[in-house]
Amino acid sequence: MLSVADLHTYYGESHVLQGVTLSVEKGTITAVLGRNGVGKTTLCRSLVGLTPARAGRVVFNGVDITQLAPHRIHALGVSLVPQGRRIFSSLTVRENLAIAVRVGQDGWDLEKVYAVFPRLAERGHHRGNELSGGEQQMLAIARALVARPLLLVMDEPTEGLAPVLVAEVARLMRRLKEEGTSILLAEQNAAFAVTVADHVHVMSKGRVAHSMDPAALWENEDIKTHLLGVPPSAAGDMI
Repeated sequence: MLSVADLHTYYGESHVLQGVTLSVEKGTITAVLGRNGVGKTTLCRSLVGLTPARAGRVVFNGVDITQLAPHRIHALGVSLVPQGRRIFSSLTVRENLAIAVRVGQDGWDLEKVYAVFPRLAERGHHRGNELSGGEQQMLAIARALVARPLLLVMDEPTEGLAPVLVAEVARLMRRLKEEGTSILLAEQNAAFAVTVADHVHVMSKGRVAHSMDPAALWENEDIKTHLLGVPPSAAGDMI
């Protein structure tokens, strides 16, 4: 479904992505893990056209989207849940969702989203800046879903969330996968990612350093401690 080949992305003269190669198979959850600053967010931004790559290639469902504008990539079926939520703080919950809705026969509509996130239905008339951090994250995910994506790109969706909400995000991701939505998850929380992902890529210094099965990753103490910052005392801890 998604193929990324030798991707190079810069901010000015700063060479952030230095030849990233990976793929996301249809109907799977692929996680990209790594410490802060290794390029995970830049990768997400490059995939959706917000920070286009200078070299390399991104192909989605057979279409080269490397240099396409963000709105054209979105129209092809790629939705982003950005790091930091990025909701419209001056708009209500309903208005945030209304501007993102894509009409269609299949996929997520407002009714389905409200069934999954009843709190958003309750807070429908509240502005974005009146929501808690957890509610804002729910809204960011719901906003991406009502666009009926084929591929959902999620950038640090568990950041700042309480454990109970992290578990809710995990359940939602598994449901999306079961219903046919493919997911690329960029995440620092390795313990969370390995519970939901079918395949993981570990980034270091702008490159993919390792690609493996989630269970194999969690058994590899060297990668966990040196590249992911998981303390040795957490060897068996998974959420």
